[in-house]
Amino acid sequence: MKKLLSLMLMCVVFAGVLAACGTDEGDSGNGTEGDDSEKKELVMGTSADYPPFEYIDTAKGDDIIGLDVDIAKAVTEKLGYEFTIKDMDFAGLIQALQSGQVDFVLSAMSATDERKESVDFSEIYYTSKHMIVSQAGSGIESVEDLAGKTVGVQLGSIQEGKGEELAEEVDMTIESRNRIPELIQEIKAGRFEAAIIEDTVAQGYFEENADLEGFTVEDADGGYAIALPKDSELTDEFNEALQEMIDNGELDEIIKKWFEGEE
Repeated sequence: MKKLLSLMLMCVVFAGVLAACGTDEGDSGNGTEGDDSEKKELVMGTSADYPPFEYIDTAKGDDIIGLDVDIAKAVTEKLGYEFTIKDMDFAGLIQALQSGQVDFVLSAMSATDERKESVDFSEIYYTSKHMIVSQAGSGIESVEDLAGKTVGVQLGSIQEGKGEELAEEVDMTIESRNRIPELIQEIKAGRFEAAIIEDTVAQGYFEENADLEGFTVEDADGGYAIALPKDSELTDEFNEALQEMIDNGELDEIIKKWFEGEE
């Protein structure tokens, strides 16, 4: 009888151990599935004030559209991800990436050596030039003509660095603003004599504002690339998808769509 009771007790204990093990495995499995599910949705950081790369389509409410958005759609679709867009000031994008607020940044961001110390970059997808923008008839036709002038730049942009560099050569005052439309407003109000803006973006403003003009200076450093957290596994994935788009002509089609008005 004692042997029977002992055997029964051992069976109960053994069954409890198995049940506990089964529960642990189930929790682990659910956690993994949850992580995979979360991984499927990425957050893209951008500063939606930079047409045609990213801007708000006022005709359709508050939708953010543009070249960079189309690239994000194509890349994430190839990799099996969904993505949402978080709009913020350009100067805060790197910090948002580092703090985990966003998973990647697509915002006409130049892959400079300084930024590479903080984040990883994909392959270059577009190379731009700097443009000096001023009121039409201002007489500003060269960098030397900026002497004694107040020149606006976007805070945190590659143009801000260019402005500081030019200010070492020519005696000018550099002031920064968060958004490109603010730079344009300051020029029109006469508070800035000029601003340094990416050439393609500036061309869009010229088309809508006959009272503005400009000229280009040397190519912007680095070229535009997708920014990702340091040592992110996404970097290789994004590069593979982006390279595929370069090889099959898909990237060229997106660029033509936004630069040649084939939207």
